[in-house]
Amino acid sequence: MPRPYILAETNWKHLKNESFDLAVLPWGATEAHNYHLPYATDVIEATKIAEESARLAWDKGCKVVVLPTIPFGVNTGQSDIYLDMNLNPSTQFAILKDVLTVLERQGIHKFMILNSHGGNNWEALVRELGLLFPNMFLCVTNWFKMVEKKDIFENPGDHADEMETSLILHLAPELVLPKAEWGDGKEFKNKIKAFSEGWAWTERPWSKISVDTGVGNPSKATAEKGKLFFDGVCSKMAKLFMDISEADIAKLYE
Repeated sequence: MPRPYILAETNWKHLKNESFDLAVLPWGATEAHNYHLPYATDVIEATKIAEESARLAWDKGCKVVVLPTIPFGVNTGQSDIYLDMNLNPSTQFAILKDVLTVLERQGIHKFMILNSHGGNNWEALVRELGLLFPNMFLCVTNWFKMVEKKDIFENPGDHADEMETSLILHLAPELVLPKAEWGDGKEFKNKIKAFSEGWAWTERPWSKISVDTGVGNPSKATAEKGKLFFDGVCSKMAKLFMDISEADIAKLYE
């Protein structure tokens, strides 16, 4: 049966008499994830987390709708990685402006970007959009920062690592290559110390920091760890969906 909180599945028969409090836009990327994970890893994660979180919230009375996932993200540092697809921030801004124009016109005034890609940097865009849509509540979530990874995973990383490999082993195991094909995800660090200390930033040229395009050793990944992490993320995300839906935006601060 069509899920009424998933826009791509529902229908006009249902929607003509429906109303929603919160619209969620999952946003991923299409890019290499080590040797063994699919290019759609970020898209799969964003979509599944948004759908399951919405199910949990909907079952408790939350009027949330999940929009179709945007499959391309900012990959300016990966321009030489074959078929890593790039969407410039200015293009993202244009897409968001058009989406928000539709939502505002149709009376949905709460909006979330459910971000699934570290290269997508939303704060400046949301600040500018906030001036254009002053009657809307705009927010961004990064699901990969919601649950403490060290409580579940042994090896740190931030791309096709133990965490992401575990998630895809849980969500789409048929798309993961055999373990013998996995790269070790070794990251080559910038020689200038300031950039590894976190207070200075420069874009990482991906083909120079990783041989296999991964950052973080995935060798101890399991589907069981992926399910544990997925469940924890979706539980927290569903609670946030409900909190935003129920909130009086004019009285958020005290």
